Amino acid sequence: MEKPAAAARPEKIPAMRKDEYDALIRRGILARIAFSGTEHPYIAPFMYVFDEHNLYFLSTRYGRKMDLFAKNPAVSVEIEEVAPNMSAYRFVTLQGNLAEVTDTEKMREIRSMFAERIAGKTVSANSLAALGYRPSDDPGKLVEEDRTMVWKLTAVRDIVALKES
Repeated sequence: MEKPAAAARPEKIPAMRKDEYDALIRRGILARIAFSGTEHPYIAPFMYVFDEHNLYFLSTRYGRKMDLFAKNPAVSVEIEEVAPNMSAYRFVTLQGNLAEVTDTEKMREIRSMFAERIAGKTVSANSLAALGYRPSDDPGKLVEEDRTMVWKLTAVRDIVALKES
């Protein structure tokens, strides 16, 4: 009787160093946040800013995410860079909690970072629609008006950061 061939060992995707995934986070604009749903996770895209220490997100004050956040602030956040043909890819996932930023000065600072990205054309003004504004609105309204919540990723318990070999 012939012996079955040994199964080939899968190649592991290389991990990124902290400086590499920090650079990926710095370059990015959009993250996906997975909330704990009732039967299934709920995933939604969010623009973010990174202040070299923390990730911050702007959120409208309505929608399913608000109910899920109120029930359980534990989330998974994913940020990626992928070439259209998958010849290059990098991603980082972070598991932690979302916390609402309530300090007025901190909210203003974070909203200003988002407004600067839009005013500086790093992010299209069309993105304002995802935050409850018209694309023709002045990005400064993000700072002056209280239409959005500011969330901070806290209590990060696990980071997985991988890249192509």
